[in-house]
Formats: sequence, C-alpha cells, structure tokens
Amino acid sequence: MPQTFSKTASHLIQLCTRQPMATPVDMTDRHVIVTGASPNSIGFETARILAGWGATVVATCVRNVPLMESSLKDELRKIGASGNNITAHRLDLCDPDSVNGFAAWYREKHPDKLHVLVNNAGIHRKTLTPRKEPLFAENGREIHWRTNYLGAFHLTWALLPLLQASGLESADARVVNVSSGLHDRVGNDYLFTDMALCHSWDAYGLSKLAMIHMACEIERRFGESYNLHAVAVHPGVVMTNLTLPYAFRGRMGKAVHRISSALTSLVLLSPYAGAQTTVMCASTKSLQGGKYYERCAIAEPTADSQDEAVSKRLWDQSEHWVRTLPNAVGNVH
Repeated sequence: MPQTFSKTASHLIQLCTRQPMATPVDMTDRHVIVTGASPNSIGFETARILAGWGATVVATCVRNVPLMESSLKDELRKIGASGNNITAHRLDLCDPDSVNGFAAWYREKHPDKLHVLVNNAGIHRKTLTPRKEPLFAENGREIHWRTNYLGAFHLTWALLPLLQASGLESADARVVNVSSGLHDRVGNDYLFTDMALCHSWDAYGLSKLAMIHMACEIERRFGESYNLHAVAVHPGVVMTNLTLPYAFRGRMGKAVHRISSALTSLVLLSPYAGAQTTVMCASTKSLQGGKYYERCAIAEPTADSQDEAVSKRLWDQSEHWVRTLPNAVGNVH
C-alpha cells in the first residue's frame, strides 16, 4: 500500500509539472518500425512524430490497417508533410505466421534498412475487473506474456539481421521496448514458471519486466559488436485504448464512455505526452543503451530487472522457443 500511494502521489505531481518533450531531430534516411500504432495510442503518436521528422516509418496494428494509415497521413499533411514516408501493415504479435509474414514483407520492401524498432504494441486485458482466472492465447500460453513479450521477442529475433546490418553500416541501430512502471508488481521468480498469474495486472507487469530484460540483453550481446543498442521505456500513465476500454455497449455505453474519457483525461497523460520518451529514445543522437527511461531521462527500474544472469537465461529460453515455431526464420544471428 505505501508503494502504491507513493506512485500515485508521484504521478499527480508530474501531472502538475511541465511534461518533458523530445527535441526534434532530423530523421531523414532513418528507417523505423513502430508496432501497435492504432489511432489514440502511444504508438500512433510515436509513428506520426518520427515520420514528421523525416523518418521512413512502417506502422503496424491488428485491425483496420487502412484507417490507421489514412489517419497517420492526414495528421502529417496537417503539418505540411506529404505522408509518403509512412506505410501501414497488419501485425498480430500473438500469431507466429503474422510475425514471420510481416518480417518477410519488410525485408522485401526495405532490404538492409532498419535503424529503429519500437516494440510498442501490447495488451492489458480485464483492467476494470482484474481478479479473474488466467487468460490464455490459443496456444495455451498466458495472453499478456504471449503477446507483450514473446511476440515482441519473436519480431525482434526475426528482424535482428537487418538491425545488425544497419548498425554496422550507420554505426547506430536501436531497439526501443515500451515497458511499464507496473513491472515492479512481480519478480524474476515468475519468469521461469508454468504457473499463469491470475491477476491481469500482475500478468501485464510480468510481461513488461521481461521487456526490460530483453533490452538489457540486446545491449550486452550486440551493443559493441554491431552498434545495436536497446533501451526500455516507461511512458507514464497514459489515456489510451488500454487504460480506457469500452466497458459498456449500446447508446448508453457510448455516453458513459465519453463521460469517462473526459474525466480520465484530467488524471492521465495524453498519448502525445506519453509518446515523448519513446520518441526521444528512438531519435536522440546520444543514447545510453541498456537503460530504463522515464520522462525523457534515465530512471531506476527494480533490482530484479537488472539481474544479468536472469536476462541471459530469459533470452536463451526465448530464442529456443522461437526456433521451435513452425516456419521459424532460418537466419543465424
């Protein structure tokens, strides 16, 4: 309880202070992938800002890809940009065929060009009624773990040769993992157990703890040898589709949702504000890899997330899992 009160107080103080903003950077000739970029999301704002700064961006979502692409292009035209440097594509991190298909499509469209991978996509189920039975994906794995971590790892693993090549060619390639302050809800002991967490907030937090481990391990394995750096980011408590799902249906439900949105906007960050740390880590010229960032600065994650032996074990276990998938990418990293 004291920790929860402290985090709530800290968040409210931050709301009353000036929000840090990423400094614009010329991203011309930089190729970027941003996952989970549906409208009204952190990913949408991240993709829009980076494309507005000149990057060639591929944005992904699971549903209604044409709507996402047209919305992004419309937003770019409002600031005088053509929108020709942004493309949308479907990607479902919970589906291995979708991940492999997206990676193959990207390699064909942008051979040897991937400077920044922003692993932003994620889910948080049962946010309003979290104390339920564990939720499972079709393959039997807990759905937050399967989507938020394993899906992101699979995508990173499939695109690793492009990231390595771009790191060697440009001396700077990056992976930005969107984590969460909720990674402190659980410890490393839960990373290597088959027991699924019943509380959806704990399951979500575990997947975000794993995202920090993955970023640290990428930095240790490929930072010096390939100029491929990785960081984890806490965007803050943001008003997105994850934090404010539709809890009711019908005309009354829509009215309740609009009222809830108006009230929630008073205590949560906007997606634009929430995207700033991710954008900074994707664009700034001087980035210290292997770190955890919050409010556009290095922050201190939990001690569990900094255990190098656990990071290595989790990477090896995850890589073994990817290699067992049907039609796994045959590249040797």
